[in-house]
Amino acid sequence: MIDKSDSEHPAASSSDLATFCLNLSHGLHAAAQPLAVLRASLDGGRADRMGLDELRSLATISAAEVERLCNLFSLLQLLVNAECVKPNLAATPLLPLLADAAEGVALLFTEGQVSLQTNFAESCHSAMIDRTKTLQALSNVLLVAYSVSRAGDTVRLTASDSGNGVRVTVQNLNSQLDALRAEVQLSMNLAMSNVMHQNGRLTLSLRPFNAQFDLRSAPLER
Repeated sequence: MIDKSDSEHPAASSSDLATFCLNLSHGLHAAAQPLAVLRASLDGGRADRMGLDELRSLATISAAEVERLCNLFSLLQLLVNAECVKPNLAATPLLPLLADAAEGVALLFTEGQVSLQTNFAESCHSAMIDRTKTLQALSNVLLVAYSVSRAGDTVRLTASDSGNGVRVTVQNLNSQLDALRAEVQLSMNLAMSNVMHQNGRLTLSLRPFNAQFDLRSAPLER
């Protein structure tokens, strides 16, 4: 049987709250950027003085900025939900979940000519996780890995038991970055928040790109 205390959501610490506020601040700052572009483009009746070609160009630029803004606000909403909605922790077989995450992005990787290789141990311990939140975090990280990859690159998704937990790694050894774009970083922060609230840890390095999930093993049934 699983001890009830293992499935309870831990109380938020002051450091968790500080991390959430920092992530929220970064997200709002990123959202202000496309708003600033739109305000500058449409300011002072400028459109009234534009020719048809200029108006078409403005419409194209504005549409791109609006799409970016919608994506950022969607990520901000998910970030707030990750902070406010308690995870439903349960013993969950990890390998089927990893297969679902890989399948969910397979077409995108194929179309972008980025290889997605999976290497899972023959058996992994079940993890004490919220399946939906963990799948979202894995999908986010795989999409981030894709966004920093180029055609011909290989992204590797691996998993194995590690000590008292399960370790999942997403890496692209060819990707060498100094920083992530604001919306990509927000997506990564969302994944980190989802994992953190499940008593797990998600760490990231950029040179090369390497995201490492450390998840708690589920207690053995007795």
